[in-house]
Amino acid sequence: MEQTAADELTVVPSTRKSKWNLFSKRLRRDKWLYLLITPGLLYFIIFKYVPLWGIMLAFKNYQPFLGFFKSDWVGLDHFTMFFQNIEFGMLLRNTLVLSLYSLVFSFPAPILLALLLNEVRLSWYKRSVQTLVYVPHFISMVIVASLTYILLTTEGGTINEFIFQLTGEKISFLTDPDWFRPLIIIQTIWKECGWGTVIFLAALAGVDVEQYEAAIMDGANRWKQTWHITLPSIRSTIVILLILRMGNILDNGFEQIYLMMNALNREVAEVFDTYVYTMGITQGAFSYSTAVGLFKSVIGVTLVLGSNWLAKKFGQSGLY
Repeated sequence: MEQTAADELTVVPSTRKSKWNLFSKRLRRDKWLYLLITPGLLYFIIFKYVPLWGIMLAFKNYQPFLGFFKSDWVGLDHFTMFFQNIEFGMLLRNTLVLSLYSLVFSFPAPILLALLLNEVRLSWYKRSVQTLVYVPHFISMVIVASLTYILLTTEGGTINEFIFQLTGEKISFLTDPDWFRPLIIIQTIWKECGWGTVIFLAALAGVDVEQYEAAIMDGANRWKQTWHITLPSIRSTIVILLILRMGNILDNGFEQIYLMMNALNREVAEVFDTYVYTMGITQGAFSYSTAVGLFKSVIGVTLVLGSNWLAKKFGQSGLY
């Protein structure tokens, strides 16, 4: 028998009511879990989603005395100005080269360190090494830059004095453009490599021990066990972190670059992050700097979506 129009109208509210009852039941059942995630949700809502209204600054000629809503709408003028800027090529090149170096050297470093720590059988020694490599993560980048200056400056730097004793010459590590990128990568690895092993060690803890036992019975050495068992077991974790890393391909970190940059190495040190600070804070070009930041964000989202699509194309789980 066909359902009448009146019956159809009563079905929709009934369905909505049942869904609401189900949600209320789950809310009461898992109230402590929802309470636990509340601070995280509030953080993202307040500091991530609410500020999104400021994106409109990129399409306005913002004047502080006129206010946000009364400033003139200029459309894509700031983007056009940015792409036609003579420094755009330099900024894009410096940012991509530094990100490529980071991807090649900094990203695999925690994986290699986690594999090495996983081979350590003395638990007290393993815990001690883990503690030592975790500590640099909690050191301020200002302190890291200061230590770098103390060690490498030509005016009494410890390493430079040692090099001078051996060769009779000093190397301008801090001002030579050729040394800027290696120093940034070395700092990043030293500071974040140990902390990055946390996720990979957790993934390694879930590898089935019986696979290693079977491999030993087949005559596989430690290298073959690592290549054929360990790495494939944590491959999904590596892929997910790589996808997330691709989203920050244009984000080199402001503080580290700003502290290590000077007038002599600016040609290789200036990146989008420092450029946004210079234009937005020191020169007051709020709309222009917002346009640059929005450009970075769009590229980051595109790379995340693209890399996630490629990962699923090659049979990996991806982010979603």
